[in-house]
This record gives sequence, structure tokens and C-alpha cells, in this order.
Amino acid sequence: MAVALNHTIVHARDRAESAAFLAHILGLEVGQPAGHFLPVTVANGVTLDFATQPEEPITAQHYAFLITEEEFDAAFARLLATGNTYWADPRCTRPGEINHHDGGRGVYFLDPSGHFLEMITRPYGG
Repeated sequence: MAVALNHTIVHARDRAESAAFLAHILGLEVGQPAGHFLPVTVANGVTLDFATQPEEPITAQHYAFLITEEEFDAAFARLLATGNTYWADPRCTRPGEINHHDGGRGVYFLDPSGHFLEMITRPYGG
């Protein structure tokens, strides 16, 4: 049996704001609401279903996106335009830098709800 991730729920202070932020940075679209959820689907069919959770603290999660070099250029330009801080490392000790792990490029940044997002052009160890 082939096992594949189909979707995951992403808790947010404001589902529309967080879904729009991710979609904008990655050059994706926000889908139609499905009940409590606002979906953003990535190229391999996995859906990130954003759900507003206003009364409880958001537990920050990490989401890493593997993108092409060309997509990185466009997404990084959109990230820069937002004015958000970005880092080359997950410990946030190298602000304003891009990493070059495994011969690719990568950055870490926060979404509006505090989730730690990552864009990489090469899988780790590859």
C-alpha cells in the first residue's frame, strides 16, 4: 500500500490571514472554504487546512516546502516585499541570510500565527 499525506490542519489566529500569507509567498491559491477550514493545496496534492483558533494559544509548528530554484527566486522576492525577518537557520541565529545546504538555498520565516515556515530548493541529505 502506498502511504501519502493528504492534509493537515494548521491552527491560526485568523485562517484567512494565514492562508493568504502562505499562498502569496509560495505563489499558490487559497481554495474555497470547507466548513471550518480554508485550504491551500501544494503541488503534490497535500492540503494545509487553516482553521481559526482565536481563544486558545497557537502551538507553533514547522512546515517546510521544497520548491525549485525559480520558485525560490519569486517566493523570496515576495517574502522580502512583506518586510518579514528571515533566517538561514532554525535557531534564528543568522538573520537576513540564506543557507546553502546540500547545494541548494533555504530560508526560515514566521507566518502571522507564529508558525515556522521554511523554503528549500534541495531536500536535506540529497
